[in-house]
Amino acid sequence: MKYLVTGGAGFIGSALCHRLMASPDAQVTVVDKMTYAANPASLAPFEEEDRFRLVKADICDQARMMDLMLADAPDVVFHLAAETHVDRSIDGADAFVQTNLIGTFAMLQVARALHERKGGAGVRFVHVSTDEVFGSLGPEGRFEETTAYDPSSPYSATKAGADHLARAWHRTYGLPVMVSNCSNNYGPRQFPEKLIPLMVLNALEGLKLPIYGDGSNVRDWLHVEDHADALVRIAEAGVPGESYTVGGNSEKTNLEIVRLVCQLLDERRPERAPHGDLMTFVADRPGHDLRYAIDASKIDRELGWAPSRDFVQGLADTVDWYIANEAWWGPLRETVYAGERLGKVGA
Repeated sequence: MKYLVTGGAGFIGSALCHRLMASPDAQVTVVDKMTYAANPASLAPFEEEDRFRLVKADICDQARMMDLMLADAPDVVFHLAAETHVDRSIDGADAFVQTNLIGTFAMLQVARALHERKGGAGVRFVHVSTDEVFGSLGPEGRFEETTAYDPSSPYSATKAGADHLARAWHRTYGLPVMVSNCSNNYGPRQFPEKLIPLMVLNALEGLKLPIYGDGSNVRDWLHVEDHADALVRIAEAGVPGESYTVGGNSEKTNLEIVRLVCQLLDERRPERAPHGDLMTFVADRPGHDLRYAIDASKIDRELGWAPSRDFVQGLADTVDWYIANEAWWGPLRETVYAGERLGKVGA
């Protein structure tokens, strides 16, 4: 099988590449613009592999994407390239509109051209999205595939628009598109602006652990390797035109997450305990959705996928990974992102 992965040097994309490359017959081409959140170190194990290639390119460059797509003729396109951080979208939405909307349009167009050229064999297009397109839940209920879209941030609005484009390219042009909407991912190799790695690295360095509002916002947490398994399953057996919500069945408040991180670090770095003393409450994020939760029964029932990792153990493994891999995150903290607050407009 030949795969093309956009955004493959990012967090979820690199986890997917590790999953794909575990198959000795897989050929993987990664297309990545290599923005701040991409890290070639995440793909370093495959640098010498003939069946792996990393192409530095912008998915908005439709002509180049067309050349690449027609030359490689992949069996499956996993489209993950996106600007993803809500706080950054508050500060500057332009990049989100360009990459998430214009870039998705370009990829759908070139995949359509390849699909038409290949005829019956075609190409399967897995469009990877987020549960944030559905907006905010109250204390009850879960998002499912039929939930109405109600995005709150520039980030989620651009992802919602991209989802609609993907579905339209299936309905209008017959492109075999499957859409996935996942909950919050965690695990190794996540850029340190996101909640869990930010809390781990700040605590390791003795810095404050900023918690938005009162910490009561709830997220459903999905291990990135479980997510990669789900994406492969969607590519293999998903029905074109269908959507699949992918969740971890692990709802936690932000405050619970930070407390768990502190407990794990108290065990591993007792000389700096209690790490909970570093917790501090800060002004809430503008438009901060109260709660996300995923009903993943459809992908379980129809494709046989369910999350396999226990959250507490998965979080412990993640903390251990960051402790053991300062060579991966240290340069990022020094030159790209040192943990400063983003997205304070209106706060």
